[in-house]
Amino acid sequence: MSTLVLTAAAQVGASLANSAKRTAISFAKRAISNAFDTRNTEGPRLESFLVQTSRDGAPMPRIYGRVRIAGQVIWASRLTETAKKESAGGKGGGPTQTNFSYSISFAIGLCEGEILSVNQIWANGAVLNTQGLSYRVYKGTADQMADPVMSAVEGGSVPAFRNTAYIVFEDFPLDEYGHRLPQINVEVIRVPKSVQAGPDSSGDSQKQPLETRVLGVNLLPSSGEYAYSPSIKEEIFGPGHSKALNMNNHSGASDFSKAIDQLENELPNCKSVSIIISWFGTDLRCGQCKIRPGVEDAVREIIGPEWSVGSDNRRSAFKVSKDVNNRPNFGGTPSDQSLIDAIRDLKSRGYTVSLYPFILMDIPPQNGLPNPYANTEQPAFPWRGRITCDPAPYRPGSPDKTSAIQSQIDAFFGTCSPSDFDVSNAKITYSGPSEYGFRRFILHYAKLAELAGGVERFIIGSEMRGVTTLRRGPSHYPAVTKLVSLADDVKSIVGAKTKLTYAADWSEYFGHHSLPGHSESGSGDVMFHLDPLWASPSIDAVGIDAYFPLSDWRDGTEHFDAESTENIYDLDYLESNLEGGEGYDWYYSNLSDRRQQIRTPITDGAVQKPWVFRYKDIRNWWLNPHYNRINGVEENRPTDWIPQSKPIWFTEVGCPAIDKGANQPNVFVDPKSSESFTPYFSNGGRDDLIQRRYIEAFTRYWAKGPDINPISALYNAPMVDLDALHIWCWDARPFPDFPVQSQVWSDGENWELGHWITGRTGLVPLADVIADLTYMAGIETFDVSKINGTLQGYIIDRPMSSRAALEPLSVIYGFNMVETARGLRFISIGAETT
Repeated sequence: MSTLVLTAAAQVGASLANSAKRTAISFAKRAISNAFDTRNTEGPRLESFLVQTSRDGAPMPRIYGRVRIAGQVIWASRLTETAKKESAGGKGGGPTQTNFSYSISFAIGLCEGEILSVNQIWANGAVLNTQGLSYRVYKGTADQMADPVMSAVEGGSVPAFRNTAYIVFEDFPLDEYGHRLPQINVEVIRVPKSVQAGPDSSGDSQKQPLETRVLGVNLLPSSGEYAYSPSIKEEIFGPGHSKALNMNNHSGASDFSKAIDQLENELPNCKSVSIIISWFGTDLRCGQCKIRPGVEDAVREIIGPEWSVGSDNRRSAFKVSKDVNNRPNFGGTPSDQSLIDAIRDLKSRGYTVSLYPFILMDIPPQNGLPNPYANTEQPAFPWRGRITCDPAPYRPGSPDKTSAIQSQIDAFFGTCSPSDFDVSNAKITYSGPSEYGFRRFILHYAKLAELAGGVERFIIGSEMRGVTTLRRGPSHYPAVTKLVSLADDVKSIVGAKTKLTYAADWSEYFGHHSLPGHSESGSGDVMFHLDPLWASPSIDAVGIDAYFPLSDWRDGTEHFDAESTENIYDLDYLESNLEGGEGYDWYYSNLSDRRQQIRTPITDGAVQKPWVFRYKDIRNWWLNPHYNRINGVEENRPTDWIPQSKPIWFTEVGCPAIDKGANQPNVFVDPKSSESFTPYFSNGGRDDLIQRRYIEAFTRYWAKGPDINPISALYNAPMVDLDALHIWCWDARPFPDFPVQSQVWSDGENWELGHWITGRTGLVPLADVIADLTYMAGIETFDVSKINGTLQGYIIDRPMSSRAALEPLSVIYGFNMVETARGLRFISIGAETT
C-alpha cells in the first residue's frame, strides 16, 4: 500500500546511515518551519463528491478523528448469480417462473494506520441497513490476518493489508442497486494510538489517548421503558400500523445493541459497564417520599410481553410527569425483562456488569409541595441529595438531632424484607407491605440481579447526603444504620460473588462536619458518619462519586492558577489538583471569597489532622483510623473503620463538555431542572477538550503506580481499584441518532454541554495531531503542551510535506512553531510564554 510522505526527511532519513541522522532531523525541522511562511501552498483538499474508485497506485489517506470517506476498491470477486423458481399460478402446480438475483464480494481500503471503528456506512448516499449483511472490518493492525473469503476466492495466499484499514463485504446483494456495485461511503474513527509528546511526569513518553484509558463506563439513560432491550420492541398504533420503539437508528438493530457495538469499538479497553436504572422519587420530604417505577403512558399496546417491573404493570405504575407539550419529562423505568436481557447481553460480550439503582426526582414545576428548606414549593426536578427531613436541619421545628427523626427515616426506607420477593414464571413478584420505600427499590434489583444470573457489582444507593446526615441525638445516624441492614439483606440475595458498595457523593463519603463558620449549626462536630457502613462486612468497597474540582480558572491571566500554568488544559496542572488545590490545600468560605480568590487554608488546630477536612485527601482518609469529635473534642476510641481494609471505587467520574468544566464538574445544564448550572466563571460555551483532559488527568494520575496509588497491606491490591472506575457517561442510545432525534428523546439538547462521552470519543486534540505528524517526520524532541483545541475530523488525502499538512490547521486554529534549544515548540496564539 501507499505510504504517506510527510516531509523530505521522512523520505531521506530511511536511506541515511545512523551517523547522518542528526542532519536529517535538522532538515525535518526546517521543513516543518516552512509551514508558517507566507508562500502559497496546497494542503488537503475536500472533493466535491466522495466517489469510490479503484485506481492502481492511488494514495491511501491518513485520517484523524471522525471522517466520512469513500475509499478504494482493493478487491472484488465475480458476480454470483442465484436462481429461484417461484410459482406463477394458483394451486395444483401451475406454471413456474425463474427469478435471478445477483451478489458480489468485495473489499474497500479505507485509510492508512489502525482505526478505532467504522461507525456508519452509506450506499449510494443512503444509510445502509447492515442488519443481516455479512461484512468484516479490519482495523489496520500490524498483525491482522488475510480475509478468509478473499483467500477462498483467489485460491491461494492474499495480502493481509497490514497497517491498512479495510472492510470486506461478503455476498453483497446488488438487486437494489441496478446490479451494480453501489457507491460506498464509510464514517471512520481514528485517533493516534499513542503520540510521542515528550516524557510526562510518570516518565512515560507515550501519551495514551482517552479512548484507550477508559476501563469502565456508567450506562444511561436510566429511564426509557425499553431503552436497554437488545431486541426490538414495537408499539401498535392501529390495524397494520406499528412502530419500533427502540430502533431509532439505521442499522436494523435495537438502539441498545448499536450503542454497545459503538462502545466495544470506540473504547477498546473498557471491560466494565455500570447500568444506571431509575425509579422516581415524588417528594423532598423523606417521610412523604415514595420511590416508584414509572411508565410514560397508562395505555400502550406492545407486541409481545407487556411492560412490568416486579408486581407493577402499566396500569398500576407511577405515571411520569409531562411538559407543556404533553411530552414525558422522563422515559419510563426500563422493564425488568429488558434489563435482564441487557445484563446477559453485556456479559456475553465479555463485560463485567454493575447494577446501579438510581433515584430520579419527578417533581415538576407548580407542584404545590411544601419545601422542607424554605417557605416555598419544592423546586423542579431536584437532585436526590436534597431529600431530607421536614423541616430541614437548622430550620425551626426540625426533628434533626431528636428522636422524632426516626419516624421519617422509617417511612423513607420502609419495612419489606428479602422474603417478600420471589420469582414466578420468570418474573419477580412482591408480597410485602403496601409501600414504595427505598428498601423495596433496592431489594427488587437485588432479586433481578439474581434472576439475570448474577452481576459482578451492585450499588445499594447513591448520593443521599441529605438523608445520611440526619441524626437522632448527637452521634447516631439512623439512615446509615438502615443502609447497613440493607447491605446485609442485599448480600443475602446476590451472594458473596457480587461485590457491594454505596456510591457516596464526593462531599459525603469522608464525614459530616458541623464546624464554626462551615455550617449553620457551628457545633464543632466532626463525624465519620458513614463509617458503620464502610466497616460493614457486607460492603466490599468504599464507593465515591468523585466530581472533584481540578481547576480554579478564570479568563485572562490575573488569577492565581495562571501563575502555575498557561491554560486550563495542562494535564500536569489538572493532575496536581487531584491531591492539591481546592478541597485539599484551601477552601472558599463563601461566594464572595471565591470571586476575589480569598483562599482559606485547610488546617486543624485542635488535633493537627487536616486530612479530616480535605475531601480530596482519600489517601490519608484510607490510611488512618478515624476518631469522631463531639463539640470539637476527639473521642478516645476510633470508629469501626479499619485502615486499608477495603478498596476505593470511583463509581462516577466525569466532567461536562463546557467552558471551565473542571472548575465545577458536578454541575450540568438542563433547562427543566432547578439544578441546572454552568461551572464557576464559565462563559457557557461548549468545550470538548476540557472534558477529555479532566478524564485523562483522573485516569492517568491513579494509574501511576504505588507511589500514587498505594498497595494495601491487608488485601494486597491498590487503594484505588482502577477496574471499578466508571466514567459518567455512555448512552444506550447510539450516536448520532441521540442527540439528533429530538422528536424521539427530549433530553437531546442536554448532550451539547453535558457529561456524555458518547459521540465525543474519536474527536482528536489538535496537540495529538501535530505530535503525530511531527513524530512521523522523524522528530522526537518537541513540545505541544501549549496547543489547545480539538478536531472533529481531518484527512490527509495524498502524499504531501508537513508544511502542507500543518498549514491549514495553523490557519484555522491559530498556532505558531518556534525552534528552541530543547527542540520544537508549538504554541497556540494567546498562549505564548515570556
